[in-house]
Amino acid sequence: MRFPEHLLDEIRTRLPLSEVVGRRVTWDKRKSQPQRGDLWACCPFHQEKSPSFHVDDRKGFYHCFGCGASGDHIRFVMETEGLSFPETVERLAGEAGVPLPARDAESERRDMRRKGLAEAVELAALYFEQRFRSGAGREAREYAERRGLSPETLHAFRIGYAPGDRDALTRHLVASGVDEATIVEAGLAGRPEDGRAVYDRFRNRLMIPIHDARGRVVAFGGRALAAGQEPKYLNSPETPLFSKRALLFNAHRAREAAHTSGSVVVVEGYLDAIAVSQAGIRGVVATLGTAFTEEQIRALWRLAPEPVICFDGDKAGIAAAHRAIDRILPLVEAGRSFNFAFLPEGKDPDDLIADGGAARFLAEVKAAAPLFDVMMERELAGARLDTPERRAALEKRLDELVGTIRDARVSREYRAALKLRLSERLWRSQGERAAARGQQQRGERGRPSEPPGAALNGPLTTPPKEPGAVDRLVLGLLVEHPGLVAAHYERIAHLPLRSERHRAFRDALLDVVADAAHGGGEHEDVAAGEVLARLDGPFFQILREVHGGGQGLRRAFGLLTFHPSADFVERYVLLLIEKIEIAVLAEEIEALTHAAGETIDEETWQRLLALSAEHARREGDYQADERALADEARKIRAAYGAGATLSIEAAGG
Repeated sequence: MRFPEHLLDEIRTRLPLSEVVGRRVTWDKRKSQPQRGDLWACCPFHQEKSPSFHVDDRKGFYHCFGCGASGDHIRFVMETEGLSFPETVERLAGEAGVPLPARDAESERRDMRRKGLAEAVELAALYFEQRFRSGAGREAREYAERRGLSPETLHAFRIGYAPGDRDALTRHLVASGVDEATIVEAGLAGRPEDGRAVYDRFRNRLMIPIHDARGRVVAFGGRALAAGQEPKYLNSPETPLFSKRALLFNAHRAREAAHTSGSVVVVEGYLDAIAVSQAGIRGVVATLGTAFTEEQIRALWRLAPEPVICFDGDKAGIAAAHRAIDRILPLVEAGRSFNFAFLPEGKDPDDLIADGGAARFLAEVKAAAPLFDVMMERELAGARLDTPERRAALEKRLDELVGTIRDARVSREYRAALKLRLSERLWRSQGERAAARGQQQRGERGRPSEPPGAALNGPLTTPPKEPGAVDRLVLGLLVEHPGLVAAHYERIAHLPLRSERHRAFRDALLDVVADAAHGGGEHEDVAAGEVLARLDGPFFQILREVHGGGQGLRRAFGLLTFHPSADFVERYVLLLIEKIEIAVLAEEIEALTHAAGETIDEETWQRLLALSAEHARREGDYQADERALADEARKIRAAYGAGATLSIEAAGG
């Protein structure tokens, strides 16, 4: 029924909001001023350590400055107890002593009919329980024992048994004064179209009662007991009492635990929910064989702000999660979302609990992925980003998907976050393509493909992995071959060396070469001996690190022992310089991404795309050059070995 606004105002006036809220929270004595109607507590809607939940008794309004939850008496009861609007108003009106308006005749008839259906369903529940405990229920009890259900659990969930007879329940209910029309309308029996007698809907099944938010039995789920009996699971049909689109199994039991812990777990079947609850995880519910509906999504948010949905890790489970995304996205709002836990393939919650107890199952729950991550994984799976058109198509698809989110603030945050994620994926994708091209080129030359970086393995040409070591090797080779400084003066002058000591040494080396030019000579005429003499005093220690009288340099770059050509050394030095520059470019991308956070603007987004593309291009070129040098290094060593046997260790200077 509809309630006039003046009646709701009278309830709010007569019943202090602090009295309603105070049943769920403990007031903070330091911040609260009860005499002024100003009260503070830790929020009942999210976990927090310091009180940010405020109740204004004078205005009859509450607000959490942490999660944003707000409302009045009615909203608070609906959110914390899962009651419907009429149920909430009726309860609060009774507490406030406010009489409700007389109901019209049609409403009275409808309520009486519902009451009759509820009584029939409750009688059926009692009958199923009695049959479960009787001799006829032996097979059902054995099945429950195999599922590991304890006597306490069987009692708490009112597990029952439906006999295999065609009309055993119907005869029992008729004998108890329930007419056949009520039995059929309650979903307990079916009536054949050919006029034959009604038949029980549930036969030879383990029976699990389904309750509404107030804990009243409104329907049943039946699990087949005989081999080959179909369907394996059978639920009550839609009735005036039961809507499977709106209800969640076990919600009335899970409510208190969910509000206490701030979380609720959603599993696929009611027997899974029972097993999880028995393991001590009380905040658990199950859907009733339907895809997620808006009613169920909002009912879950009344239990916890970010429920965790557990799906099987197989294709069917992942497909179900992907379908759920499209239903959830339009409804998400600030502080309210979902997380997804994908269980190991072939395992259900019951299996995990049997293997490792509640801790094993909770480990999977704690590893749940946020809605945004699962959405991105779905959209990026198999996506090709190798052309501008394909990248644009992906961006368009994601933009349309995020456009379904009604909450403007959340939609804006999603757009910013997906730009960052796309940038990261593009960077990685381009790097993978570059590596694949290099492997293909290597394969076309008749040799087996090798992973990136493998071409220079060994002591002859491998660039050091530690960045500082790469810097030292470059400087050492430039000291040994100062003509390279002249040939690549500008690039070396701007080389982003990490150490200030190394930069100072590099600058001094550039000065030595420049002085030679100012003295009337050519850069190429500068000898290694002159460089060493000029730098030995002020940079004695660094010279030992980067050159070591030639022996240290040969230990770092073993191929010098085999007297490679000047052209080879030059290309190797340029390879090392490229390695340094690529590393700095990667750091720039990472720093820009980190600085942007979750509010990336269009200019930053374009900058990230450009840097990612540049990084991928240079990384691909680097790997190709690395492989080419490795080929030459093998030939140099082979040619030298044919003329003489000389080990690196015995090479000396």
